[in-house]
Amino acid sequence: MKQSFSILWLAVAIGVLPANAQVNVTQHHNHDSRDGLYVDPAFTQNNAASLTRDLGFDGTLVGNVYAQPLYIDNGPGGVATVIAATESNRVYALDATVGTIIWQQQNLGAPVPLANLPCGNINPMGITGTPVIDLASRSIFLDAMTTPDGGATKKHLIYSLDLDTGAINPGWPVDVNAAVLGFTSSVQGERGAISIVGNILYVPYGGHAGDCGTYHGWLVGVQIDDPSVIMAWATDAIGGGAWATGGVASDGTNPFMATGNTFNTGGNWGGGEAIIRFQPGPIFTGNPSDYWVPTNWFQLDGGDVDLGGSGPLLVDVPGATPSSLVVALGKDGNAYLLDRSNLGGITVPVDSLHVSNNSIIQAAASYRTNQGTYVAFRSNGSTISTFRITATTPPSITNGWNVDRGTGSGCGSPFVTSTDGTNNTIVWVVGASGDQKLHGYDGNTGAVVFGGGGANETMAGTHSYNTTGIAARGRIYVGTDNKIYAFVTPVGVPTPTPTPSATPTPTPTPSPSVSPTPTPRATPRSRPTPRSRPTLPPRP
Repeated sequence: MKQSFSILWLAVAIGVLPANAQVNVTQHHNHDSRDGLYVDPAFTQNNAASLTRDLGFDGTLVGNVYAQPLYIDNGPGGVATVIAATESNRVYALDATVGTIIWQQQNLGAPVPLANLPCGNINPMGITGTPVIDLASRSIFLDAMTTPDGGATKKHLIYSLDLDTGAINPGWPVDVNAAVLGFTSSVQGERGAISIVGNILYVPYGGHAGDCGTYHGWLVGVQIDDPSVIMAWATDAIGGGAWATGGVASDGTNPFMATGNTFNTGGNWGGGEAIIRFQPGPIFTGNPSDYWVPTNWFQLDGGDVDLGGSGPLLVDVPGATPSSLVVALGKDGNAYLLDRSNLGGITVPVDSLHVSNNSIIQAAASYRTNQGTYVAFRSNGSTISTFRITATTPPSITNGWNVDRGTGSGCGSPFVTSTDGTNNTIVWVVGASGDQKLHGYDGNTGAVVFGGGGANETMAGTHSYNTTGIAARGRIYVGTDNKIYAFVTPVGVPTPTPTPSATPTPTPTPSPSVSPTPTPRATPRSRPTPRSRPTLPPRP
């Protein structure tokens, strides 16, 4: 199964599939694996060196943008479209060529002012996590934090919007407070990207910045064709927030999620500091093959040095044993390799390496070149770094290149372009909260490919690790406060080679007869909460 996946990946990457295939960016970092790889033949390194901002692209929005933009080739009326969501609880469909508004949805409820939250750093708080698009139903799914009364009441509402009109689809929104027993919107933030696996929408929740109140890490599952069918899981312990910007990853069958630090556990593990693989629902089996926790989790808890700052990255490494891996990056500065078929419980990882002297908070990217399999990550507020995963038995982590962009330069979460899936790889970062320019680096060496351009290429209103870009049809789009920016290569937009599907090979849970020796633990409970559809709240 693993070998057939690798052959298919290579076949797609070199353009064996029809060259006129659509290009769509329907979720955070482009694929279920959250690899952040975009295949576009326009992005040769020579072309990328002459990238310029399209000054004719409007892109004007209302609201601060933390969520990654999305892109659809066949949008409303057949027009190529960029979808953007803001903290003002507005969603926009923009013409991808000129940046004018095709439609906007501004009736999702008022966002919550920071003064009415117990803690945090986003003002106001509305739509933070990146939405997801289901092309089969032509629907956009998102979570909006809202208030019907100026801030006294807080609600997380999960919406489905018509991709072609922006209208709210029948049966939505889902009021999470009403639908999920034990969920309290006032202490829960939705900062991670949401995902669709099968016919279930998965929405992760953690606390607000500052870790105040009795929040938990939550994963809520909503059936997209019947939003009255809802299931949810939460950490047993207080804390354990699922707040990483990359949110939920999947192998096409199972969702994967990272949790953060927990409180007052007494040394009994309660769901935090973990990479968890869920069965559809979400259902957590409690089997050690379905979760991984570092052996020093209790010490990490005590120092607020958690895994929750970076979501799971699913990577396949042909030639390695095991070859189907999860990459985790912690605020302890460590990178971890996990066996995706058997995460192992509370145990040592397949391999680990200290790759940063700072807290790693970001969404990583992965890519493959003729030199091997790389992971690119935001090492700190001004540094982009990489490491390689060896194709050995077992695989191991080796240091790659590292670019310290200097104090004040800023560094958002990376994404990667390639002309065919392995060649002309460029690692891109936005100088978020720094010089606010786009920068590109050679995927093999870290040499500068695009140095940021001139004054016209400066963007305003970027947001640290949240800000990342997308690539589609010879363009890069970046979302910032009140604006989507577009950058273009100096050649005409080519017919693109289809982006290879980087959804990793699903890996079955091992037979109980070969289950690893269990480690004593507290098993977080799965909470099925089927409820009748909530009453639609009043709209301001």
